[in-house]
Amino acid sequence: MRELRIRMLAGVFVVAGVLSWAGARLWNSIGTLPSVPLAAPIVLAVIAVVLLATALSIRARLKAQRERRPEAKGVDPLMAARAVVFGQASALVAALVAGMYGGAGIFLLESLDIPARRDQAIYAGFSVLAGIGVIAAAIFLERVCKLPEDDDDNSGAASAA
Repeated sequence: MRELRIRMLAGVFVVAGVLSWAGARLWNSIGTLPSVPLAAPIVLAVIAVVLLATALSIRARLKAQRERRPEAKGVDPLMAARAVVFGQASALVAALVAGMYGGAGIFLLESLDIPARRDQAIYAGFSVLAGIGVIAAAIFLERVCKLPEDDDDNSGAASAA
C-alpha cells in the first residue's frame, strides 16, 4: 500500500480551491451563490475525531503488545489495513472538500459586510480547518499502522559482499 503524499493532497486542495473560486464567481454572476452548510465543518470534525480515536487505540494496543502485557489484545492486520484505507480515503475527500470550501470562502471574503455572506465565510473557514484536521489524523493513523522497515535484507546483502 502506498503512503499518502502531502504534495498530492496539497495539489488536490489547490485545484479544488481554484475551481471552486472560479465556479463561485460564475455562479454569483448568474444568480444566487449556494450556501455553505453548517454541517460541513461538523461532519469533517467528527471524521477527524474517529480517525484520531482509531489511531490512538491501535497505537495503545501495539504498545501493549510490544511490552508483552498478558491482557494485551493483538492488532488484526486486516483491521489495521482497513483503518489505513479509511484514513487515506478520508484524507483525499477532505482535501477535495476543504479546497472546495476554501475557494468559496475566498470568494465570500469580498462581501463580508453582508451578514449572511460573513456567516458563510466563517462556515467555509471552519470547514477548511476541519478538513486539515482530517488530513492530519489520517497521516497520524497511517504512521501508527506502518510496519517497521526490514533491515534483514540490507544487512544480509552487505555481509555477503
